[in-house]
Amino acid sequence: MSRFFANGSDSESESSEEEVQASNFNKATNFQFSDDEEEVKRVVRSTKEKRYENLTSIIKTIRNHKKIKDIPNTLSSFEDLTRAYTKALPVISKEENGITPRFYIRCLAELEDFINEVWEDREGRKNLSKNNAKSLGTLRQKVRKYIKDFEEDLARFREAPDQESDVEEGEGEAHESDADRAGADSDDGVGAGAGKLAELPKAAKSVTTKAVADDDDSDDSIDWDSDTESETESSEDENLYQNMRERFLKRTTEKEDKDDDKRKDKRKEQKHKVRKRAEDDEDGEWETVVKGNVVEKPKMFEKDAEIDIPLVLAKLIEIMSARGKKRTDRRLQIDLLFELRDIAEQHDLGTPISVKIHFNIISAIFDYNQKISEPMKLEHWALLLEVMQSMMKLLLANPDIIMNESVAEEHEEYVTAPYYIRGCPLAAVERLDDEFTKLLKECDPHSNDYVSRLKDEINVVKTIELVVQYFERCGNNNERCRIYLRKIEHLYYKFDPEVLKRKRGELPATGSAPSSVEVMDKLCKFIYAKDDTDRIRTRAILAHIYHHAMHDNWFQARDLVLMSHLQDNIDAADPSTRILYNRMMANLGLCAFRQENIKDAHHCLVDLMVTGKPKELLAQGLLPQRQHERSAEQEKIEKQRQMPFHMHINLELLECVYLVSAMLLEIPYIAAHEFDARRRMISKTFYQQLRSSERQSLVGPPESMREHVVAAAKAMRCGNWQACANFIVNKKMNTKVWDLFYESERVREMLVKFIKEESLRTYLFTYSNVYTSISIPSLAQMYELPLPKVHSIISKMIINEELMASLDDPSETVVMHRSEPSRLQALAMQFVDKVTNLVDVNEKVFDMKQGNFFQRGNMGNRDRGYNRNQNNQGGNWGGQRRDNRNQRNRNQRGHHKQQQQQQQQQVQTIEEE
Repeated sequence: MSRFFANGSDSESESSEEEVQASNFNKATNFQFSDDEEEVKRVVRSTKEKRYENLTSIIKTIRNHKKIKDIPNTLSSFEDLTRAYTKALPVISKEENGITPRFYIRCLAELEDFINEVWEDREGRKNLSKNNAKSLGTLRQKVRKYIKDFEEDLARFREAPDQESDVEEGEGEAHESDADRAGADSDDGVGAGAGKLAELPKAAKSVTTKAVADDDDSDDSIDWDSDTESETESSEDENLYQNMRERFLKRTTEKEDKDDDKRKDKRKEQKHKVRKRAEDDEDGEWETVVKGNVVEKPKMFEKDAEIDIPLVLAKLIEIMSARGKKRTDRRLQIDLLFELRDIAEQHDLGTPISVKIHFNIISAIFDYNQKISEPMKLEHWALLLEVMQSMMKLLLANPDIIMNESVAEEHEEYVTAPYYIRGCPLAAVERLDDEFTKLLKECDPHSNDYVSRLKDEINVVKTIELVVQYFERCGNNNERCRIYLRKIEHLYYKFDPEVLKRKRGELPATGSAPSSVEVMDKLCKFIYAKDDTDRIRTRAILAHIYHHAMHDNWFQARDLVLMSHLQDNIDAADPSTRILYNRMMANLGLCAFRQENIKDAHHCLVDLMVTGKPKELLAQGLLPQRQHERSAEQEKIEKQRQMPFHMHINLELLECVYLVSAMLLEIPYIAAHEFDARRRMISKTFYQQLRSSERQSLVGPPESMREHVVAAAKAMRCGNWQACANFIVNKKMNTKVWDLFYESERVREMLVKFIKEESLRTYLFTYSNVYTSISIPSLAQMYELPLPKVHSIISKMIINEELMASLDDPSETVVMHRSEPSRLQALAMQFVDKVTNLVDVNEKVFDMKQGNFFQRGNMGNRDRGYNRNQNNQGGNWGGQRRDNRNQRNRNQRGHHKQQQQQQQQQVQTIEEE
């Protein structure tokens, strides 16, 4: 009986066979084996061995199918192979450091060659069956698509198909390959022991064969052991293991221990050699290890070569000719250009050749990032800034060097002055500015990374200033306008407090350095005069208006908007210009609010806020997608248009200014036209907020900014200016909104003053029909306004026919004329208007029905002429009805007017009595 059941030795089982059968009569007898059975040793295999064995078996199947040209089965086996390799990827990345096994690359190469051979054989392809031909096309397409990920490995394999890679050599020296164990019995040699031995070096081969021979000897000795030895072994096993689990656990043998000792000795020897080599090294410097395949750096020049300008230019052209090619190492290209620059400076080849190499380094750094929508790496960004500033300093220090994109390469001059170099520093600095914007968008705006990146703006502005100086010296008008616009875009949104201090006289008007407003004025006026493209001029005007509004120059900004007529044709502009226009209008509205022009502030902000999407219109973020409004491509494009965080306008501040402006305009208007059925809305957004609040059954204390404004509006409708001011100006609103303004205290005082004035107007509109006369001093005391201000407000209302009253100066009172209808009269007039409209609608419906009735009655047995006469008569009858109805409406209106006049006369007589 086998040792697997741990029931003692074979001899014991023979002697006591009957007893065992008597005691275990219920056990199955088909598990008993003969005595001459080979004892099988249980082997625990790792995941790597299992995966590699699966791969090698599939590869063997593919080769068998290729021999008989069974293409459909080859296709299915290839699909199995790809799935098996996908499962083995975690093992490969862990054990092989992500390097694809060589036997797998060999299979892909052989399969590709097989497909190409069959495909190129046109005659043989014609003789293929329909199933084979269809499978061949599918297999060719799938293989070509699949091997794109293994192009580099396939290229290295085809260069040396009979050699092993470095990784596999190391594994062969250290231990036996897992693929060898998996496919030891295969005849093809793919991952098999024989093939592996053939490919390994001779030393490794001899060691391996020797180990195999030893294993064979040991196996023979085990097979031919005597029964007594097996009996002693089984008894020792019984004593050694306490339970069945320990019996089947993997355990190390003496041979494996020896192999482990040998590996450890080899590792120690290698470490010792490395240490000795490091000690013998004179430099003793660290060597940077680069990820991926190490490509040897090509030699720049021969040792005995004479370094001169033509040689350096030829080398430069050689390096740059590889630009954009598929297998070009872009990092190596940048290193070579830096080395070439150092060589040129060592041999004093002149500044022109150094400038040329600088410009090519900038181009190579830009080329390193393949996706233009993604930002470049920080290390390349710092390098780019340094090289760009260095090149511009060289150009400014040497006026005889002219760099222009109009210079042809064959006309470049590096030897005699003036030097001509092909290149465009303007395009380079524009790309630099765009990369800076992309870097800012990539960072989290609330992190320290954004602040550290924003510090680079100082260097970017310095670089732009160097380019400005260069083109002011030797550039044309178009180039100067373009670089001026770049400088403007870094300047227009920045607030300069010195401008306001000079305006108030706290600082001398002519300082040592020009203010930002003066610089903007100079740059923009040059663009207005010299630019021949509408886009640059439009963006300059918008930035100029924005900067004026930022510094409270309301009248200059307003005049620029009106004279430029931008609002007429801005819809035809590109998206970035429209975003700048929206930002300008938002900032202009804030400026008008600060300068106490409430109506203008509302007009500037209404177009932005009425859409409900100011965040998107100002390019400060994207709203959640509603029912797939935009595709993924559109969303990607819109994200690229977003403004950096430090240029954002506070949306809550913008909305609060808009709602407060709307409140100051809408509430007096509602009070003046309370019973007007044709009343129009000044602000739709504010009106909706007010109505939604009125529909609520229970209104708690305000919490958000909108709720504060709505509560203030309700207080203003009653003429309670103190409650209104407390809702608008309080600690919470100051923190959220008003403290964001420069000179916030002045803004709060202005707000309280406007609230008092508009509350007074609302009070007069609401309660004028209650009073016969009102004392002006009592109004001034009630609203804490100066007496002349109250007198001025009431006079304006009387002049504009908003208030039917007259001023009595000796008594300082306002005498009401009582010309306004009472509340009951106004409601009655509204009711009459609605009833009249209802009658008109009913008569129109009745006319339509009567017209259809006459047409139906006249059709049928009448001739055409009779029908036409009857239709005409019906049409005249309808016209007569309409005339009668219009006359009746006119009579009704006249009657209503007479009634109103009679009522007014009765009221006047009662007052006189």
